[in-house]
Amino acid sequence: MNTADVTRKTLAGIRIFNGAAGLFAAGRMAEQLGGELGEDKRFVYPARMFGIRTLILGLDLFTLRTSDASARRVLSQAVLIHATDTAAAAYAGRRGELPAKAAKVTTAISAVNTALALVSLAGYLRKSRRP
Repeated sequence: MNTADVTRKTLAGIRIFNGAAGLFAAGRMAEQLGGELGEDKRFVYPARMFGIRTLILGLDLFTLRTSDASARRVLSQAVLIHATDTAAAAYAGRRGELPAKAAKVTTAISAVNTALALVSLAGYLRKSRRP
């Protein structure tokens, strides 16, 4: 297995874990991110919506074959999704829309996911350009 496949499957695993946590343990996730979120029950619904999206995207990445016609699109979307998540988490932290701890954790997780997505896409592009 090459680096691009390892990073793709690592990202898929992170997505599946985080998606399942959001979907099935939103309250616990909120407590882990910060006491303020754990006390605010309004966090649960968006966490579950985010959770199912993340879980499905993770399964899609995990089952993806680089020979699939959709591989470039799926990997490109992974970069866009995670880069946007990173920027949104940092922005929310800066504006005080998330507790400081939650903003730092979510920004860090999203930044790692962005890096994994970039490495996966770059590996796919290199592989697809070989004669």
